[in-house]
Amino acid sequence: MSGAALRCENIEVAFGGLKAVAGVSHAFEANRLYGLIGPNGAGKTTLMNALSGHATLSGGKVFLDGRDITALAVHARTRAGLGRSFQITKIFAGMTVLDNLKLGAFAHRHRLQPFWMPSSRFAREREEAEKVLELVGLTALAHVPAENLSHGDQRALEVGLTLLSDPRVLLLDEPLAGVGHDRLEQAIDLIRRVVAGRTVLLIEHNMDVVMQVSDEIVVMVQGQLLASGTPEAIKANPAVRAAYLGEDE
Repeated sequence: MSGAALRCENIEVAFGGLKAVAGVSHAFEANRLYGLIGPNGAGKTTLMNALSGHATLSGGKVFLDGRDITALAVHARTRAGLGRSFQITKIFAGMTVLDNLKLGAFAHRHRLQPFWMPSSRFAREREEAEKVLELVGLTALAHVPAENLSHGDQRALEVGLTLLSDPRVLLLDEPLAGVGHDRLEQAIDLIRRVVAGRTVLLIEHNMDVVMQVSDEIVVMVQGQLLASGTPEAIKANPAVRAAYLGEDE
């Protein structure tokens, strides 16, 4: 193994008396795609929030490339190489696809947005935006307002915005949500393109997709890790079938 790119040790997230994540420990190895599955309310998104800094830990630690990032804010984790997309698409609807990406590139390079400077001064940011545009397959739609995109293309744009920070570790929360069956293969191709050379943690409810693209599956139930292993091992695991698929052993 090449070493853990992302690791959590006994992390907990509590909301009042409810532990949404309860003592989770796992090492996510470099350059592998992990499918995170479990029934609704299992704590999958909360775990992702805890890893990315969007949820406050009540216990435990998070490490990125061996560095303790538990105390780092979201933006600091992003700059350290941790990217995260969300269930709800977060884009600027009235702006074109390219302008969304250019603005995202500005945000990653400049703490203060230099709107008073001519756009010709930002050739590097435009180049980065166009590179991501091609990666997510939206070059032909560069000048289309984001609000006019299909839902699947809006999800692709949101993933593109996440990629502008060039994360080594990428957390994807339901990137295929709302994508029609006729666009599913295109969306799967997108996932395969963006994960190249990265460690990826993927939440996705389409089990066929998860089993198809994942190197390893991690199963959560009631805020805890139930099992982890290859897709074949998880399919055959009686505890997973009982707890997640609702089948008796």
